[in-house]
This record gives sequence, structure tokens and C-alpha cells, in this order.
Amino acid sequence: MHHTNTLFNQLLNFMPKNRFNAFVGQHEADRYVKKLTTWNQFVLLLYAQATGKDSLREIETGFSCYGSLWYHLGVSSIHRSTLSDANKRRDHRIFEKLFYEFLSECKHITPKKEFDFKNSLYSLDSTTISLCLSMFNWFKFGKKKGALKIHTLLNNRTSIPELLVLTEGKHPDISIAKEQVFDFLENGSVVVFDRGYISYAWWKYLDRKGLYFVSRTKSNARIDVLGQHTNPSGSILSDEKVLAGEFWGMQKYGKELRRIKYLDKETGEIYSYITNNFELKAEDVALIYKERWQIELFFKWIKQNLKIKTFLGTSKNAVLSQIWVAMIYYLLLAYIKFQTKFGKSLLELTRMVKETLFRRINLIDMLSLTARTIHKLNNRDGPQLCLL
Repeated sequence: MHHTNTLFNQLLNFMPKNRFNAFVGQHEADRYVKKLTTWNQFVLLLYAQATGKDSLREIETGFSCYGSLWYHLGVSSIHRSTLSDANKRRDHRIFEKLFYEFLSECKHITPKKEFDFKNSLYSLDSTTISLCLSMFNWFKFGKKKGALKIHTLLNNRTSIPELLVLTEGKHPDISIAKEQVFDFLENGSVVVFDRGYISYAWWKYLDRKGLYFVSRTKSNARIDVLGQHTNPSGSILSDEKVLAGEFWGMQKYGKELRRIKYLDKETGEIYSYITNNFELKAEDVALIYKERWQIELFFKWIKQNLKIKTFLGTSKNAVLSQIWVAMIYYLLLAYIKFQTKFGKSLLELTRMVKETLFRRINLIDMLSLTARTIHKLNNRDGPQLCLL
């Protein structure tokens, strides 16, 4: 008789469990643990992301409905008090390491979006998640507010975040950027960012690493024009060689830069871009900055479709663990979409996984379902018996 594991079990099989166990051992997370192991904790947190659960009680009740399937998922028990304690005490860095381990696998199979230029393109930015200061007093943003920042380096060709840093809300973006090494970026990569990352010393660091950058110029920044780089045409109003900053600013970078003024014919707005790349066409530089919008769409997507705005615990470790598992789930969805060449959107895939998570259905068969066929499948099988 043909046997098919649940879809959830198939999703978990994508995880590098051997490496995960190694991370657990490094942090001694399962020492003295009798029932709810770190793997069990991960399964439950991933289940909460896939099904949109908002509380520990919802997780306990919902997961208990599938007690006959626990063995196949490697779960032996589920109590919200035990899960709460695990979220509070087990080091969130285990899930952070799992994210980067799985990321290395995703990078090898994700298709690349085509541009007119060959350089790898990355967008650097951060998004803020508001927190109630009375409950989350470990991440202050002001006298009466709390906030957490997710600093992200997004690969624009794959729409996958290749660097994530979680900090308190008041941490300056440029400070986090300066702390990163960026050794994983290949020579000639282009990093695009907004005016919050203007630092001549940091620009010099990127230049020395063999990286290009594209940013906007500040309206009050001193720009000394040295001459034309290329003759402007079309939407390009000017393409100039410049020196940027006051005297000490010039000393910190110490090289010529390129400033391009671009006219957006749809809005009539004029934009001024600055870069250390003198090889790309001026139109491509303008296109690169437009591509920075992809990271804004990424932030919007994860806030709307992942559980990173409401939390299952109030401790710092619980919140960070939840966010890291949420980002692992994002990678998992992207991995499946790219590996199977799924033609629909990531949002559609998210909804399909939610509706079929505990069904004994092959992953490939699930991807061929539609909203109508899923509805028929639910009606055919009838209501599920919840064994509490």
C-alpha cells in the first residue's frame, strides 16, 4: 500500500537536521530535557508560522488535534507552559545558525532575476517593529515606546535576505552597516541604500573591498563638480565626476565619485544619485536605485504574512527565536518555490501550505492544487476529528 507522509513532515525533511543537532549541542540546549526538545520547539514554532497562530494556547489546541501524527514529526508532547519556558530559556542563536545554514543551501538553487548588467545587486535597509514598552522593556525606542529593528541585506536577483541583524529600535542603521564584514559578497557586487547610510569612511571601506555602491545625495551635501563623465541624453540630465563632502569628508573617502541626475518623466521629479561605479551606463545606475524598492516590498510581505508583529512571549530570547524561525519559514517557502519552479506567487504558496499542512499529500501534488480543488478536498474528507 502506498504511504505518503504529511506535507508538514515533508517540509521538515528539507531542514539540515544534523547541523541543527550540532548547534543544539554547542549551546547544550537539550541538557536535562525530558520531553520538549529543541527540535520539538522548532517544529511547534514553525507550525505557528505556517498556520498563523497568535498564542501558545492556540498552538497547544491546534497541534493536539493531530496527536496521531506527532511520532512522524518527532514530537512527543506539547504543553504551552513547557513551550513558553523553552522560548524564554533556549538560546535564540540556535535558530539564527539554522537560518544561515539553510540559507547556504537556498543560494545554490534560487534562479536569478535578469538585469541589463552582470553585477550582483543587493539592497541594504532596515524595518522597525513596534513593541509595547511595558511588556518588552528590553528594547527601548523612546521614553514611552519600544521597538525592534531588522537590518537586512537583500539579494535583488533572488529576493532572499543574505544578512539579517536584529537590534533595538534606536540603533542607527549606519552603525550596523559598519560592523558588518561583507566578505560573502563577490567582487564587483553593487550595494544600494538610501541616505541613512551616508558615511564617507564606510564608503571607502566598501570601495577597498571591491564593492560598488549606489545612493541618493543629501540636499545640503557639498558636491564639487570636476567635469563630465559622459554626455547626458534622454532622462539623464547630467553625468558628472565629483568630490563629495566638506574638507574632512573628502579626506575620509579620498577619491572621485560619480553623480547622475535623472528625470522621472512619469512624475516630473528629478533625482540625484551618487556612486563609485564609472563603468555602468547612467540609465542602469538609475535602474539600480529603483530596484531598492524590492527591499521595501520584502519588509511589507514578511510583516503581512509572517508572525513577527505579535509574539508568543515577552522575553527578548522568545521574541528573537520567533523572528528567526519566521525567517527560516520564509526561506523554506522560497526554496520550495524555486526548486519546484512553482509558477504562482509566494503568497499563494503560503495559503496552500496552511490549508494542507497535515494532509497526507505529496508536495508536488499539493503544488498543482487550486483554491477550488482544496475546497473540494476538504469537503470530501469531511471535518477532522480533534483528539484532545
